[in-house]
Amino acid sequence: MTTTVQSVAAAPRQASRPARRRHRENGTGWAFIAPFGVFFLLFLIVPVVGGIWLSFTGQTLTGRGGDFIGIANYAEALADSDMWRSIGNTIWFTVLSTVPLIVIALVMAVLVGLGLPGQWLWRLSFFLPYLLASSVVSLFWIWMYNPQLGLINSFLGFFGGEPVAWLQDPDVAMIAIVVTTVWWTVGFNFLLYLAALQNIPEQQYEAAALDGAGKWRQLFSITIPQLAPTTVLLVILQVLASLKVFDQIYQMTGGGPGGATRSTVEYIFEAGFTGYRFGYSSAISYIFFALIVIVSISQFTIMNRRGARS
Repeated sequence: MTTTVQSVAAAPRQASRPARRRHRENGTGWAFIAPFGVFFLLFLIVPVVGGIWLSFTGQTLTGRGGDFIGIANYAEALADSDMWRSIGNTIWFTVLSTVPLIVIALVMAVLVGLGLPGQWLWRLSFFLPYLLASSVVSLFWIWMYNPQLGLINSFLGFFGGEPVAWLQDPDVAMIAIVVTTVWWTVGFNFLLYLAALQNIPEQQYEAAALDGAGKWRQLFSITIPQLAPTTVLLVILQVLASLKVFDQIYQMTGGGPGGATRSTVEYIFEAGFTGYRFGYSSAISYIFFALIVIVSISQFTIMNRRGARS
């Protein structure tokens, strides 16, 4: 009888031990993530909430006009033709740059994967431009595009072509910036494709060769399908990065000529720091943020549907 009573009395203590252990583990976990949580709160949540409030005010760079004005900034932005033109320029840049950045990176990775002599030199030369600062890249290509002294026009003149005002002609300025961007950033995509290529089992190529499949057949039946997850990832990353383009456009053309290359981020910058209208620039930024969210959701939806079908 005494043994039974002691067992019953010890049961709650034994049951409480796992609970105490869980509490200690939870406390340790919260202690580890607390520094990140503080920085996340200070540098993301607080600025986002502050920016939303700012977009409903007439705040200027001089500190005046901080009174609440409702949705006036949003109404003005939605009727602003310059804002919509900058969004159109950004979308056009995204369309022009995404396809070559994916295709060229894939071709570069496949060529290196063939085992050409001096692979270290190929890898270095393909990836090295990505390590350069945007200001260095912009200055380099400004000289390349110089109408009188640039290497590109000199090359065209050697073959009898007429010089082109690459950064001064509204019809070709965006294409020139896309070429610069592809040369500068394709190395990152190349590196991801190269890593994915090395994860494809060599036995698949050996089996295909035994079945009589040539190199082209192996490329389209093995390599490209196996790289599909990497391609999806790169498309998503590239679209999001292109929508946020600012550095090279601002440094090479300043949004010109005639606003032909002005991106949305640059227009937000100009509205805030040139027009001194912080409230209005905040409203434009959140409209653009909403468009990016819509694009992201659409991408994930399309990719999930394709994955479900396959």
